[in-house]
Order: sequence, then C-alpha cells, then structure tokens
Amino acid sequence: MANRLADATSPYLLQHADNPVHWWQWTPEAFEEARRRDVPVLLSIGYAACHWCHVMAHESFEDADIAAVMNENFVNIKVDREERPDVDSVYMEATQAMTGQGGWPMTCFLTPDGEPFHCGTYYPARPLQGMPSFPQLLDAVAKAWSERGAEVRAAATRVVEQLAEQRPPLPESAVDEQVLSSAVAQLHEEFDAANAGFGGAPKFPPSMVLEFLLRHHERTGSPDALAMTEGTCEAMARGGIYDQLAGGFARYSVDAEWVVPHFEKMLYDNALLLRAYAHLAKLGASSAALAERVTRETGEFLLRDLRTAEGAFAASLDADTEGVEGLTYVWTPEELQEVLGEQDAQWAAELLHVTSAGTFEHGASTLQLRRDPDDLPRWQRIREALLDARSRRPQPGIDDKIVTSWNGMALTGLVEAAAVLQEPQWIDAAERAADLLTELHLVDGRLRRSSRDGVVGAAAGVLEDHGCLAEGLLALHQATGRRRWLETACALLDTALEQFADDEHAGLFHDTAADAEALMRRPSDPTDNASPSGASATTSALITAAALAGPDRAARYRSAAEQALTRAGLIAERAPRFAGHWMAAAEALAHGPTQVAVAGETDEDRTALSVAARRHAPGGAVAVAGPPEAEEVPLLAGRPLVDGRAAAYVCRGYVCDRPVTSVEDLVSALAR
Repeated sequence: MANRLADATSPYLLQHADNPVHWWQWTPEAFEEARRRDVPVLLSIGYAACHWCHVMAHESFEDADIAAVMNENFVNIKVDREERPDVDSVYMEATQAMTGQGGWPMTCFLTPDGEPFHCGTYYPARPLQGMPSFPQLLDAVAKAWSERGAEVRAAATRVVEQLAEQRPPLPESAVDEQVLSSAVAQLHEEFDAANAGFGGAPKFPPSMVLEFLLRHHERTGSPDALAMTEGTCEAMARGGIYDQLAGGFARYSVDAEWVVPHFEKMLYDNALLLRAYAHLAKLGASSAALAERVTRETGEFLLRDLRTAEGAFAASLDADTEGVEGLTYVWTPEELQEVLGEQDAQWAAELLHVTSAGTFEHGASTLQLRRDPDDLPRWQRIREALLDARSRRPQPGIDDKIVTSWNGMALTGLVEAAAVLQEPQWIDAAERAADLLTELHLVDGRLRRSSRDGVVGAAAGVLEDHGCLAEGLLALHQATGRRRWLETACALLDTALEQFADDEHAGLFHDTAADAEALMRRPSDPTDNASPSGASATTSALITAAALAGPDRAARYRSAAEQALTRAGLIAERAPRFAGHWMAAAEALAHGPTQVAVAGETDEDRTALSVAARRHAPGGAVAVAGPPEAEEVPLLAGRPLVDGRAAAYVCRGYVCDRPVTSVEDLVSALAR
C-alpha cells in the first residue's frame, strides 16, 4: 500500500509523503479500511512550523522498523491541524481530558468509528525520563486491541459520552459595562509589572486583549488599559520575540522577559499584531513612534516574506532551519564581527545584547533592541548589513498554503495599518489577496478552508473562516467604497447565520456547518486563543456589517451580534485573557459603533476628511468615503454635500450629529 499524501495541498502532509509509513489523509475511505482490517486508527496531527512534529517525524516516521509496526497494526492518518481545525479541535479536547494537557504533535488511537481510546502528544523513539517510547506504545495498543478489543471499544464510547457531558452550552451572561470594567481590573492583577504581558513563561502575544484594552481606553479614558497596552507593545517590540532585522513576531517567548522566542512566525499572529500596533500608533500616546515603526516593519514583513505568487499570504515560516531551531536568526559576537568589522560589531553587540555567554543556545544570542539607537543612520546601515548576511544563511521552510481565516485577518490588519501610515499600496495588496480568496476559495457559493499553488483544498470552511474573511472584506469596502466587498461579506455572514448558528441555543454557534462532515462530536469552542474563536470573529463582523449594510440587513445582523454577546459574559468574567476578541466586539457596540460617512464630489475633495476620519475614529468604528448620496453604498445613501462642500456625517448607534465640513470639527465630533 502506497503513502497517500503525495497529492495533498498541505505542505505539512507533503513533508510526510516520502515516509515509509502508509499514511492516509483524513477520508471516509481510511476508516472503511480500518473496519475492513479490524485494526485501530493511529491519528497524527501537527503542522508545518511545529518543531516537535519534525522531531517525531525524524525519530519515528522516517524509521523503517517503526513504520513497519505502524503499517501492520494500524491505519495511519496524518492531519494538518491548520487545514482541518475541526478534526484537531475534537481530538485535542479528548487529549486534554485524558492527559491534562495538549499540544502538537498530537497522537491519538481511535476505533474504526473515530472514537478515541488513548491520546497523547510527542512520544520519543526511545524511553525518555519515564515516558514510554513510541514503539512500546504501539506494541501495547496493538496487543490491547487484539486481546481486549471489545473492552477497548466500550472504553472509547464512554470517553465520547463523558466529553459530551463536560461541555454544556454556555449560559446566558452578557458582556456589559460591569463585565468590561471588571475584565480590565482582572487583567491588571495578572499583568507582569516587571516584564509586561500577562502571566509567566511561556508568554504569548496577547494581540486581541491589547485591541480590547485600546478600545476600552478610547471609550472610558482608563489609564490602566492604556498603560498595560503600551508596556506590553514596547516590551515585545524591543525583545527577541520581535525580528529586529526583518520585522514580524515569532509565535511566543519561552521566557517571561520576551528574550528567546519559539522562532516560528505565524500569519495570524502578525496580522493581529499589525492591527493592534496600528491602533496604538494612531492614538498619539507616548509610544506612538515605536508603534508606528513596528506597524510599518510588520506590514513590510507580511508583504515581503509571506506573500505568495498568487497574491495572498502564506501560513507560516518554520521554527527550524535544517532541523535546528532558530539557526537563521541567532548571532554570536564573532559572527557580528565577521559581517560588520570590529568597531561596528562592538557597538551592535552592546545595542542588540549579543554576549559571549549568549542568550539562546551554544553561546548564540537572539537580537534585542531595548533602547532606541543614539545614532540612527549607523543603526540603519548595520541593520541592512546584518539582514543581507542573514539572507545568505540557510532559511526556514515556508508553509505556503493560504488559510482563509488568517488571510481575512491580514486584510483587516493591512487596511487599518494603511490608513494610519498612509500606504495606499497596502490596500492594493489586500485587494489582490481578496480577489484570490473570493474567486478561488468560494466554490459553488460555499467557502473552502485553504488553497496552495492556485489549487483549492477539499476541506470546507469553518466558522472562523466566514467571520474573519467577512471582517477583512468589510475593511476593504470601507477603504475603497466598492460595494462588491460589502455584498460578499454579507453573503458570508448570511451563510454563517444559516449554517453555523445553534438551532437549540440562541446566540451560540457551532464551528462546523450543519451540512459538514459528521465527526465524533460537532465542535463548538467559543474561547479566543491564538486567534479569534469562530463565534467572536463572526460576532465582530456582524457588528461591523450592521453599521455598513442597508436597513434590510442591519437589524438582523445587530440582533444576532447582541444575542451572541449574551453568551460570552462568563468567559469575559472568568478568563478575560481568553475573551479578548469578544470584549473588543463589545466595546465596538458600546461605542455605537461609531459611523463616519464622508461625501464629496471627487477623491481630492474627500481626502482631508477621509484621512481624519480613519485617523481619529475609535477602534471598531466604520468609515466610508465616496460620492454624495451614492445609493450603491448604504452608508453614503442620503448624505448630500453641505453648501456645495464635502461633508462628514458622524453617527453612533444610528443617531447622527450635524454634518461637518472641516477637519477640526470632525476631530472634535469624534472626540466626544
């Protein structure tokens, strides 16, 4: 039997296409084969940028003897968690229930009906610190199945039943003013005053929490919300988690001080952080200059290093280079001197905290920029020289599949950053990506999860794909005034309400469509983790769409968003770090949300008011500029010129101020 991964669209699966393991993709045929042979399924889930996934592959899946045991006793299925987040979600829930923790690679043993009976993560090829080796585990599972098969099946059924009992629907509990204020207070208690960020090591970029705090500060003036945001944004931007040479953020810091990253760079992290830093930059606070620089560098990183030939954005850059984590990125004093010469190397080593002892492994250091250089031209010259030298090193692999939801986040980040930095070409880049997503990923009116090399994958889009892409298209509609982006976004939201809403519990959503493939259980995770939950992303998009669409849709969308927010209060109250996107959406609704329509005869007439609107409107606001009384753009319909001059109309919750014709009056209106 041949390895069946060669025709996959996932780079992660293709990495395993030459394994001696007879891998199957996740298909009904794989489970039929397990039933025919009466053997368990070995399910291995990971992703291309995962360090320990590579380790287990090299140790076990490339080993002919281990592969022979796998092939003889199991039907082996390999899944890319980024391509099938639904499969990943249900078996991660089982893994966490069985072991108390989760992670990747995820290793699950299932009955031919897909019910899990043993789950874990990484297993070494040889016994290690009390852990069983992978071959030992394979032998034990195969023996249990052959000798006690009925008992194993019964245990798997009980696991599924117990999981169902452990996840009752979220009760109704609104995200109201008290919950939002309490969340800020709780975040303040969890804030790391010494190093910024929340909690200890490992420390993750809290991008959605930062967006919430910024919106809360704009609405209430909370100094704590602004201080936590500024402190965290500055600490991350000056630490090793940020690429001081090329821009862009790594997945997380292994320490509490933001010094040593886990080096993989994910599209979703950088898209979300691009938005947060752009938002901070436009506030004009004390850290605005740093935030503006990081916004520019992160946007340039997306456009330079993650943009694919098709014009959309790749999923990630690997943590490893030639099997060594961080090889591309770290430096020794000797390597600096080889590139820069003695004097510049000494200056750079002090500036970038490159020491003889090293801050990483084997005497190498990550690059930190804990203060602004006192000689900016010198720093720029050194930065360019180091980046050029680094580009000639072996480079990390790229997972170049195009994930719908992550690209939706990138659209939003690029458009909002473009407004702050006045970079219209970033909007052009976002439109090109949106063209691909709407032309390739929409198949017969339904959204697919991913594509690669211009070929769309078979996996259906999940809820987060609909919400995140709709939000990105709504951002493009605001930036361009083009109705097609609004119409496509509304169609996606209509599908979300029709296919993903929970028919039994108003305000709740499932992560998979009603007509999607049936799994062990239908996943529904409302918490915001590394990226927004599907429910919070869709709720945020519904709020935005309600403020942009015509009256025939606005009431339905706003009602659905308000109903969804009545289910998020418990998460926001008990675990605000896992409700950042929910609370940002609630803040937008509390703002009204603010709507700004700029009507002018020409682009030139509208420019000053349009720039001011996007620069000074609070986070979550909507702003559209275009011809007066443009019926094809709902927010501009019925908005005439004022005394023959371009005019801005500011509304909150569908209650409007008098139109203004000067930038000064518009800024004042937005500040109220």
